Amino acid sequence: MVTSKSLSYRVTTGLIYFLLLLAAFISLAPLLNTVAMSFSSSGAASSGKVGFVPVEFTFNAYKKIMNDTSFWKAFWVSIQRVFLGGVINLSLVVLMAFPLSRSTKQFKYRNIYMWILMFTMLFNGGIIPTYMVVTEMGLINTIWALILPGAVSVYNVILMMNFFRNIPASLEEAALIDGASPWTVLFKIFLPISLPSLATITLFIIVGHWNSFFDGLIYINDQSKIPLQTYLQQLSLSKEAMKEATVEEMQNMKELSSLTLNSAKILVSMVPILIIYPLLQRFLVSGLVLGSVKE
Repeated sequence: MVTSKSLSYRVTTGLIYFLLLLAAFISLAPLLNTVAMSFSSSGAASSGKVGFVPVEFTFNAYKKIMNDTSFWKAFWVSIQRVFLGGVINLSLVVLMAFPLSRSTKQFKYRNIYMWILMFTMLFNGGIIPTYMVVTEMGLINTIWALILPGAVSVYNVILMMNFFRNIPASLEEAALIDGASPWTVLFKIFLPISLPSLATITLFIIVGHWNSFFDGLIYINDQSKIPLQTYLQQLSLSKEAMKEATVEEMQNMKELSSLTLNSAKILVSMVPILIIYPLLQRFLVSGLVLGSVKE
């Protein structure tokens, strides 16, 4: 016999599941439409016939992107940027967060450095001063112009610092009594138990470097050295390029539209993140929660 209480529970549970499914569909709808658009013909996309299923299925947009040596050069530049930037960024974040997680008795000028860091979160020099500094350092047209200006993220430093401060002080005290140096405490004790926070920060760094395109526009003038996202922003054939295009290239352009081509750009740029994210996703929530507050 179904009681009113159990019936109410079932209705409530069903409503919750319905709302969750609706929210999931709303979240996935733009992505599904983008996938369908990228595999549809130019005419179907331009006329608004494409919903969640490709219309007049074609690979023309992907052929335009993939059959281009410039694409693979830009892809390789982005891989280099993610690797070098990830190693440098993560190293600097850890090395800055560890001393800042100490008390003022251990690090006398800790509060001064924290005020300086907080100031940089509120104010920055701006694009023009930063460009002048990068130019004076001779970094224009080098991969270091894409890495060094943002090498230290204050947000990541604070996240890592709070995680370190949540580690029981007894672990460090026991290591110091046994004769361990601060470097030993950091690398042998703190880092091994900081995997969730490290994975979270690593994910932020990878996504940040992979998705960044604006710095490639202002710091890189050599087209062979631009990162992937900058390259994807410049994929549309310019008027000058159209004048020099062959008959075959012009025919390909007729078969494409900005909608199909831009949809393909978005999907291509998402693939590496879609591969990396599931590997680090299980650490994301715990890393954010453990590093967000100090008890």
